[in-house]
Amino acid sequence: MAEYSAPLKDMSFVLNNIADLPSLAKLEGYEHAEADVVEAVLEEAGKFAANVLSPLNKPGDLQGSHVKDGVVTTPDGWVEAYAGFVEGGWNGISAPEAYDGGGLPSAVALATVEMWNAANLGFSLCPLLTQGAIESILAHGTEEQQQKYLKKLVSGEWAATMNLTESQAGSDVGALRTKAEPAEDGTWRISGQKIFITYGEHEMSENIIHLVLARTPGAPAGTRGISLFIVPKYLVKDDGTLGKRNDLKCVSLEEKIGIHASPTAVMSYGDNGDCVGYLLGAENKGMACMFTMMNSARLNVGVQGLAVAERAYQQAVEYAKDRRQGQAPGMPKGEMTPIINHADVRRMLMTMRANIEAMRCLIYLNGAALDEAHHGADEAAREKAMGLAELLTPMSKGWCTDLGVELASTAVQVHGGMGFIEETGVGQYYRDARILPIYEGTNGIQALDLVGRKLSLQGGAPVKALFTEMDETVKALADTGDEMSAMSLQLNLAVSALKEATDWLYSNAPNDPHAAPAGATPYLRMFATTVGGYLLAKSALKAREMRANGDPDTAFLDAKIVTARFFMAQILPMATALLGPVTEGAETLFAIDDAQLSA
Repeated sequence: MAEYSAPLKDMSFVLNNIADLPSLAKLEGYEHAEADVVEAVLEEAGKFAANVLSPLNKPGDLQGSHVKDGVVTTPDGWVEAYAGFVEGGWNGISAPEAYDGGGLPSAVALATVEMWNAANLGFSLCPLLTQGAIESILAHGTEEQQQKYLKKLVSGEWAATMNLTESQAGSDVGALRTKAEPAEDGTWRISGQKIFITYGEHEMSENIIHLVLARTPGAPAGTRGISLFIVPKYLVKDDGTLGKRNDLKCVSLEEKIGIHASPTAVMSYGDNGDCVGYLLGAENKGMACMFTMMNSARLNVGVQGLAVAERAYQQAVEYAKDRRQGQAPGMPKGEMTPIINHADVRRMLMTMRANIEAMRCLIYLNGAALDEAHHGADEAAREKAMGLAELLTPMSKGWCTDLGVELASTAVQVHGGMGFIEETGVGQYYRDARILPIYEGTNGIQALDLVGRKLSLQGGAPVKALFTEMDETVKALADTGDEMSAMSLQLNLAVSALKEATDWLYSNAPNDPHAAPAGATPYLRMFATTVGGYLLAKSALKAREMRANGDPDTAFLDAKIVTARFFMAQILPMATALLGPVTEGAETLFAIDDAQLSA
């Protein structure tokens, strides 16, 4: 099994032509994001991913993380790899320069996040959570909190976690029971237990900053009464040095299907009544603060779906080239062909490739929209970009993680019987990917968010603007007058069906409380697949233009066009077919009762 190799050429193509890096580099604060700088960053990131993280992936899965007496030990090589990660400055390349970050656009940072996760998903979960904490403290922390915590978090010397889930609450965060009692010194005393805390305890960083949701005395019921607290593993003195160990501990680690190397902890706070916490943001406004962290995490989890699919694809292609079985048409008798020459294997590989390229376009565009939302030249531009970013986020998380599982499964299928044998390593990608549609808000929640909140944002302006851009791309394809014009037919069908589904939701959701939830999941799939087709069409048009202008890399550009053609012919029609499930309503979902379901 070869190590991971970052697809730098495609990453650069998408950054430049879909995320529009040249325009991002003109925004205030991003002036140094020039093409040569970004290219150098991506190249070095690719080397770290391939040479340091990738070789630890399978051994880490086999060894796993372990806990004894509250002390967690990560797999061999983890501590050294994390030290190299920190030394390379990789943890904060998109963080503000004021806190010693790299100040690069989020779209560029997402490309590096893709590399870390493709090389080693279990390792990469640690910096993912830290990134979310940085954004939360930037958005909601006091100046004192920002000065005390951000530089160490940006550097990666300190890690961070997100503590939402409790055993009795699950996704219903409003049902949490963790308490926060005010202390005389202005701090708070935290008590309670949290589950599923990624990297809740480990030895890789010198401190861990936990962001913990808790309920204060007299707080309203439900999510309206939740507050967010900074709870350090080691208290931080005014001079920035570490003080005493806080009253918190890891009780146990979860035994999981996958991501064995990542310590998923059960955390207990305040067993001795002295767990010190510091309010982040306003009291009873914890969900608003936490959503800053969760929205970052949701996009990054979408990247994980893309990353696992890319890693699984690389191994599937390698195996299909080497494995000989059967005869391809026209071969001499007695000779066996590499299975990559069989049509069905080719179909699986092209399905993986086309979806991966579409996912990459979606996610990098999502990151670029966030960059524009925070650094745009004027308020109108920032508002428009934020609308697009919010619309795309549930699709990035939901669609890309569903595909991460599906395409990892496809990679197992390409391997045939050997895919079911752990020796090949491809099964790890499938096991690791299975958590992705679940955490940071299940994909059902992402779908409900899309139809319940995002369609109506800004009076529906982001949706209308995206539809207009899709229509323009359909026309541009048709106007080519060559083989690419055929792609306009399938894209036009998908966009038309998506508009009809959207109009149906707008019309029926206000009158039927079950209408939108019943069609939400197929609608997210329909919307995201159509966006994927639209973005691959833009890629193909750009590749055609570059080829006409004499770009010498004709093999790469031709492959971009063919991949888009495959997506339009083989994948996009499935989005059009989802119009029925989206608009069917809920009648058949509830036509039988609970007893009949269990019969």
